[in-house]
Amino acid sequence: MAGARRLELAEALALGPGWRHACHALLYATDPGMLFGRIPLRYAVLMQMRFDGRLGFPGGFVDTQDSSLEDGLNRELREELGEAAAAFRVERADYRSSHAGSGPRVVAHFYAKRLTLEQLLAVETGATRAKDHGLELTFAAYGFKTFGMNGGQLQRKSQRQTRRTHKKCCNTMALDGMEDNVL
Repeated sequence: MAGARRLELAEALALGPGWRHACHALLYATDPGMLFGRIPLRYAVLMQMRFDGRLGFPGGFVDTQDSSLEDGLNRELREELGEAAAAFRVERADYRSSHAGSGPRVVAHFYAKRLTLEQLLAVETGATRAKDHGLELTFAAYGFKTFGMNGGQLQRKSQRQTRRTHKKCCNTMALDGMEDNVL
């Protein structure tokens, strides 16, 4: 993201009251399925259609009544994804990075939470019944599959496409090659 700078979490939290904090989470699960009955899948990843037509990750702004970044993120997940999101909790251990933009005084925090495939499917299925479905960033929730072919060309192409998709979808935060560490 142009003009953004990476911050350590402690540095981001010490910025003061003039800054707002937005938290988003990559929710993913290993997927033992096969694409077209022959290409092994690796992961299912939950993404959402944003208000501007781009894909992004669920989350939002932390409110003053939230006692921590994680409390705010979990509240946002329940609001946007529904009650199935109450079956798990994003914790500090799931934190990956923070970035401050050059524009408005906003710090974006990114988390990655591994779920079971059953949990991820329950969240995807229940998202349309969520309190804020369609009102904020959530117009639809989509489970995206990533796949590979044991070192074949399809796997290398898929990883490059995944990196490009992350860069395009997450204009509020940079992943800094995180997909290699998380997925």
